[in-house]
Amino acid sequence: MDTIAGMSTPFTPDVVEAIKRHMNDDHADDALLICRGLGGRPEAVGATTADVDAEAITFVAVVDGREVTVRVPWSATLTERAQVRKEVVRLYREACAALGVPARGEH
Repeated sequence: MDTIAGMSTPFTPDVVEAIKRHMNDDHADDALLICRGLGGRPEAVGATTADVDAEAITFVAVVDGREVTVRVPWSATLTERAQVRKEVVRLYREACAALGVPARGEH
């Protein structure tokens, strides 16, 4: 396990970059919904995935014209890459429910 900025992560830097790229290329709208519904930033107008570690996913959201960090915890500590997708889907669905937005089917 690597330690980056004091956070423990089971993911190598290459894996983190791949997850960030996938989220930002294919799921930017989901990131925004998660920031609005679960990240305490209902007024966010944009969001990008900035980091992933064993404990949470971190976004940079645009709020009132400035960038703010939004960290949303996983339901449990992750130990492998495959768990990230399951957790992101869970966060997306919970955010949709919190915002009263219909969730689409599986990604």
